[in-house]
Amino acid sequence: MNSKAEQTKSGGGAGDIAKYAVALLLAAGGVFAYLWFENWSGPLRAGAVVAGLLAGAAVFMLTAKGAQTREFLSESRFELRKVVWPTRDEALKTTWVVMIAVAILSLILSGFDYLIQAAVKFLLSR
Repeated sequence: MNSKAEQTKSGGGAGDIAKYAVALLLAAGGVFAYLWFENWSGPLRAGAVVAGLLAGAAVFMLTAKGAQTREFLSESRFELRKVVWPTRDEALKTTWVVMIAVAILSLILSGFDYLIQAAVKFLLSR
């Protein structure tokens, strides 16, 4: 089991706040480049947005919250390795059960809707 009981520090120092601001500015800069340079080709403009977001994410990962995020992603990946995934046959059978249940429930709700609609029409016609 990969469980740790540890106290996390709340917030970061001024350096972390500055890094957050730089990360936001980089992401906003990518969006700004997309909007400002309309004469660039579409893929180049989209690349500017992606580059800005990636640069912002890279700066964010250097903060204390970024370290916590990396640790969380690492532990999530570890937990995913322990999952017993269903076989193709099990997944198909489960999918059919869900589709049939949805169809039955939609017919039931449709019947209720029809009955309520008929009752309201009957009451309003009096």
